[in-house]
Amino acid sequence: MNTKLPAAPNFASIDAYAVDTANDRTRILALIGNLVFTWSNNESMFIYFLMVLLKTDFSSAAITFVSLNTTRARLDLVRRLAKEKIDDAKMVKRIDKLIERFNACTKVRNEFNHCIYQLNEAGQFTHTTILRVTEKKTEIQFAEVREFDTKRINEMTRTIGKLTQLNRELWAFLPELEASLDSIAKTPRKKTGRAAS
Repeated sequence: MNTKLPAAPNFASIDAYAVDTANDRTRILALIGNLVFTWSNNESMFIYFLMVLLKTDFSSAAITFVSLNTTRARLDLVRRLAKEKIDDAKMVKRIDKLIERFNACTKVRNEFNHCIYQLNEAGQFTHTTILRVTEKKTEIQFAEVREFDTKRINEMTRTIGKLTQLNRELWAFLPELEASLDSIAKTPRKKTGRAAS
């Protein structure tokens, strides 16, 4: 029978080598787990940004946060509120920089969260197929295959380190943000958008 499906993995071989390659697999899975963990906790930190910027409680900020479907939309809301609520341009710029650093790490996290992991017959990770649609002038490329080599492992390790550092900086920044908003008596802005009839 003709088929376009790939050949099924050699499960018997993978099972036979499972014990011998367990340490290698566990090390990589631990890195993936740490990447997801550190990224998720950093994304959740922006709930507190909303809480402070909206001067509301955690539950209301969390409802606002999860009602937006994407990380990009959530961070856009934080950015827009910062521009609206904060008079201090340096404070707004610091928020932008923190978000930019988070977004840089998000690219790496997305690779490992939205891919197909390829194993060899010994059950070792060899490649990932990143599921991402890229439009070029003459074609559509829907997947990118990347080798699971030392360079890739180092990239994951560096990103985890960046996310860990960023988490500490976000916690340190929030009291400053809160104090800044408490001390600002903003000049009331002119109301716009009224439709006369």
